[in-house]
Amino acid sequence: MTLILKNVCKSFGGLRAVSDVTFSVPERSIFGLIGPNGAGKTTVFNLVTGVYQFDAGSITLGGLCLGNLKPAEIAKAGIARTFQNIRLFSQLTVLENLLVACELQKKAHLFSALLRTRAHFDDEMAMTKRAQELLDVFSLRELADAPSTSLSYGNQRRLEIARAMMLSPKVLLLDEPAAGMNYGEAEGLKTQVRWLRDTFDLTVVLVEHNMQVVMGVCEEIHVLDHGETIAQGSAEIIRNHPAVITAYLGDDDVDAVGGDAA
Repeated sequence: MTLILKNVCKSFGGLRAVSDVTFSVPERSIFGLIGPNGAGKTTVFNLVTGVYQFDAGSITLGGLCLGNLKPAEIAKAGIARTFQNIRLFSQLTVLENLLVACELQKKAHLFSALLRTRAHFDDEMAMTKRAQELLDVFSLRELADAPSTSLSYGNQRRLEIARAMMLSPKVLLLDEPAAGMNYGEAEGLKTQVRWLRDTFDLTVVLVEHNMQVVMGVCEEIHVLDHGETIAQGSAEIIRNHPAVITAYLGDDDVDAVGGDAA
């Protein structure tokens, strides 16, 4: 399914956070959404997932308009996400943090749970099995019974991605997944993102400040600055794009680099 944003705008009071943003994310691609702080990247994620309603434009997934859907309906349609700030349930174990995300996959209804029917127990077994499989994928199986807050920062990030995968998404939105990771962990994340895409037939959209990850894994990159699109293309194009360099370094720094090079 192709995710398409067309002329999307969002304002908060008098502040235009996203202005006329248009891009298309092909099915099974790894797509980067980057820009300096305050560029509007997380706002775009919030618009795609229904946390915010856009003021103008359209967002579609495989032809389905997402504009009037609630966040739970968008998740059911096939979009899952992680958050810039880790949002785990601190009182739950690692395994339990995954199980809270399985409601959309359950076949038994509340009535079955209240009566403790066979359908309820079948659901519980199936969801536990899937959660354990994902813990294996993310090398967290040995920590299944540990409190989520006892995990290292990098492992908490991986747990968040695993929880998003419990929704069986078609499109996975990752918001700063490499934040707090060292070089080795970031390299491992790149391999993991490619593996997830290939194994689960996912489309991955990545918001990330770590250019090691962005340039190493994204097949196409869209760049925002102050809510507006300034560039889009391959990693090689973006790496050398004057507007992107200016957005990240500023005019004075770009002039200084140019002067030194001369």
